[in-house]
Amino acid sequence: MALLMDHLISCMVAVPFLGIVALAFVRDEEWIRRIAFGFTMVEFFLSLILWKGFDLTQKNMQFVERMEWMPTFNIQYAVGVDGISILLVILTAFLTPLCVLCSWTGITTRVRAYLSLILLVEGAMIVVFTALDLFLFFMLWELTMIPMYFMIILWGGPNRIAAGLKFVLYSLTGSLMLLVGILGVYLNGGHTYDLLVLTEQTYSSSTQFWLFLAFFLAFAIKMPMVPFHTWLPDAHSEAPTAGSVILAGVLLKMGGYGFLRFCLPMFPEASADFAPYILWLSVTAIIYGGYMALAQSDLKKLVAYSSVSHMGFVTLGIFVFNNQGIQGAVLQMFNHGLTTAALFIAVGQLYDRTHSRAISDYGGLHKTMPRFVALFFLFSVAAFGLPGTCNFIGEFLVLVGTSKVSFAMVLISIGGILLAASYMLWMLQRVALGEASTKAAEALRDLSIRELATLIPLAILVLGIGLYPGPLMEMMDASVLHLIQQATGP
Repeated sequence: MALLMDHLISCMVAVPFLGIVALAFVRDEEWIRRIAFGFTMVEFFLSLILWKGFDLTQKNMQFVERMEWMPTFNIQYAVGVDGISILLVILTAFLTPLCVLCSWTGITTRVRAYLSLILLVEGAMIVVFTALDLFLFFMLWELTMIPMYFMIILWGGPNRIAAGLKFVLYSLTGSLMLLVGILGVYLNGGHTYDLLVLTEQTYSSSTQFWLFLAFFLAFAIKMPMVPFHTWLPDAHSEAPTAGSVILAGVLLKMGGYGFLRFCLPMFPEASADFAPYILWLSVTAIIYGGYMALAQSDLKKLVAYSSVSHMGFVTLGIFVFNNQGIQGAVLQMFNHGLTTAALFIAVGQLYDRTHSRAISDYGGLHKTMPRFVALFFLFSVAAFGLPGTCNFIGEFLVLVGTSKVSFAMVLISIGGILLAASYMLWMLQRVALGEASTKAAEALRDLSIRELATLIPLAILVLGIGLYPGPLMEMMDASVLHLIQQATGP
């Protein structure tokens, strides 16, 4: 057990890649699914051990592992977690088994390749959220793009090629900006890629300006912030269900994590200078995303545009530079991962039955699919922050933090919440209530045991965190306070 605790993060990195190797020796598709699910559950179990062993009073990195990798270039294999990154690691490990479950019957071609890509992106994301070496961070940041691209173009919808290429072009642009920023930090920070060392360095105002700009563009494209968001609805609408869950649930959070891990502690002066512009971009995203979601007739595009709006709350909370705002932003990243993943899985369950995502093709589902409607209702109201559900506490804290900076931004952001309530309730009315609009909608069967097993854990967390968010807030509290000291000074 002591050996496991000393190398716990490395074990978490290794498990998905060992799963890929194991799948290579299996031919039976049913066993391929079972083995992939088994490895993702082992990963989730290890994440619970990570949670259990985490010291809530420590502000610094924990479970740190270091090993010389390329000593000529001062490159190390270095990983560790703090109160911010551990939540994203747990979110990744929790959502990946659900991705396997929701693909059980929906994916029938090249099953081994599909599940191997899910395991690959899981392993890469674990490294991204734990890397303490910038070279290692960049390599795995790039690696996450490859499985997502192939999931879109091989198992996606009719416009999958165009959506996949758009995703890659935007991602490569962001990656080039990230590479420029990392090289700039390396040259100005003592020729090292060690994140903890680079965070303690002091950079001149002009250096901070240009390096912040490079990192900001990389992370803004990944989130994505308005106006860099146009790749997201296309990628979501064409991706298979698990691809949308991974993309919205975890990959978008890499952008917010980058702001918290790199921009604020390394470039505090530039972050403060750019903050007013970023705050107004965030408010714009909240309103714009909600307005575009209200105009959609496609279920997946509606959820995709809602993500643009919700991620606006994340950047809003990050750049107000206070405890409530940043805690709310981190909570919002975690909670958005749960609710949006649940909505995409639910939409995928409908699509598997009818092969249609048009809202107008449904109606009256409360008669034929009562279990589905009950869960879908919960996730929909959670998405616009109904009190008692998880999104409420995150958005509330962000608004409290923002009120210390600009009350006008608070009022505009509340308008975004009202828009969210409008498009979600409008969608629920069209899909679940009234009479069925097609013969196919009248004959739909309710959720199976496997489908219930996919959604019920999400429902438990949506309500559990909404009613008792204390454990998550306690976990991040020391690290958030430390980050604010780095960003604003003692």
